[in-house]
Amino acid sequence: MGGAVTVAVLGAADLAKELAKKGTSSDLTLYNAVRDDHALTLVEPTQFPEKLPPLLYAIAMADHVLLVVPGLSREVAEMAAVLDLVAVPTTIRLGPGVGEEEVRRAFRGTRLETLAMAPLDLLSLRAEVEGWTAPPRDGPVRVPIDHAFPVKGVGAVALGVVRRGTLRAHDRLRLFPTEREVEARSIQVHDIEVREAGTGSRVGVALKGADADELGRGQVLAPPGSLTVSERLVGRDRALCRYFRGSLRAGAHLHALIGLQFVPVEVRRFDADAFELEADRPVVFEPGDAALLADLTPPGGPRIAARLTLAATV
Repeated sequence: MGGAVTVAVLGAADLAKELAKKGTSSDLTLYNAVRDDHALTLVEPTQFPEKLPPLLYAIAMADHVLLVVPGLSREVAEMAAVLDLVAVPTTIRLGPGVGEEEVRRAFRGTRLETLAMAPLDLLSLRAEVEGWTAPPRDGPVRVPIDHAFPVKGVGAVALGVVRRGTLRAHDRLRLFPTEREVEARSIQVHDIEVREAGTGSRVGVALKGADADELGRGQVLAPPGSLTVSERLVGRDRALCRYFRGSLRAGAHLHALIGLQFVPVEVRRFDADAFELEADRPVVFEPGDAALLADLTPPGGPRIAARLTLAATV
């Protein structure tokens, strides 16, 4: 397989099906296309804006974000607030009758304000998207699971994108954050069986050593010892959402997205020098990973609160 990319499609519910074929559907809907040795996966947050997590999941899975602005709305404002806190490359396209200047004014003070904007044109967009690829990431293989299911005669199959390194058939892996070790019995990339899959590839992995009901979104397939598991989340680097109106004081109860794990957390410390959170269960991460803090019932404004950079626990 040649280049591969996963794109979060935001703001245009009917656009992804014009670019690729519908696949897995849950709170997220995935679309897939392979053309000229280029594999494209589109992720649509189907249950957003009613629920915030699908938006966060879609962005966390993405190598690139395609933001379509059909008009200025609370939904667009919340997407912009989240995208301002993440470093995922973002392309902006404007719906019919939407003016560039009004959008730039709405995005003033965010990283989106200075990005190139153009009217949405399906033909030119298709050509542009087919030129996007996931950046290479060397190191121990890392595959966050986004869906899983049983297959008769095969067993448990986990779906996910190789976020780093190369996944090889018969690799021995740990199913983080559990202690269970599994084997990658076989690998498929867009329904084609392969012996290995590199960074950016969307894979279906048949696993030996686990049942489908033991698999869930947010778990990570990676070599034993390559990642950290802890309920305590600490660090110093943070970026706050300027529009968030909820509380970030000690004692506040929020949620944190770490990889594809969305877990309740209690704020133990949150000041200019450092932060400390306590998750309600062990989570998997490595130093340098980002955590997005969210309040699902804020008094007003966006539900996203901050982006944190996790450090090693001590």
